[in-house]
Amino acid sequence: MKILVLCTGNSCRSQMAEGFLKSLDPSLEVMSAGTEPSGKVHPLAIQVMKEEGIDISNGYPKNVTQFLNEPFDYVITVCGGAKESCPVFAGKVKHRLHIGFDDPAEVKGTEEFILAEFRKIRNEIKRGFENFYISRI
Repeated sequence: MKILVLCTGNSCRSQMAEGFLKSLDPSLEVMSAGTEPSGKVHPLAIQVMKEEGIDISNGYPKNVTQFLNEPFDYVITVCGGAKESCPVFAGKVKHRLHIGFDDPAEVKGTEEFILAEFRKIRNEIKRGFENFYISRI
């Protein structure tokens, strides 16, 4: 099973979703990308995933264009921006899904509040992709 998780910056939500899917089933071929990739994976995304025992520190934002000719069983958007600007894949895509989450990188406030929001979104992503895995795979 080959899955692409797509977001705008590929720095938080899609990286976390990729990490959770890989942890659920190492036999899955999971990758993530962005429509406008940022420079690096957000440090707080790395931190909150480490709290779950999942290391995404070696991940890096990738541009979706490098995957356009590949076949996928699922292309899953995790933000509204990526859903709206999801490119047409020349490769065969069996299923397109949207499992949306707020962007924790956009949150403003104290360090404690921002970290709490990253944890909240992480937990939502975990539940969302566990449900996807249980119902689809």
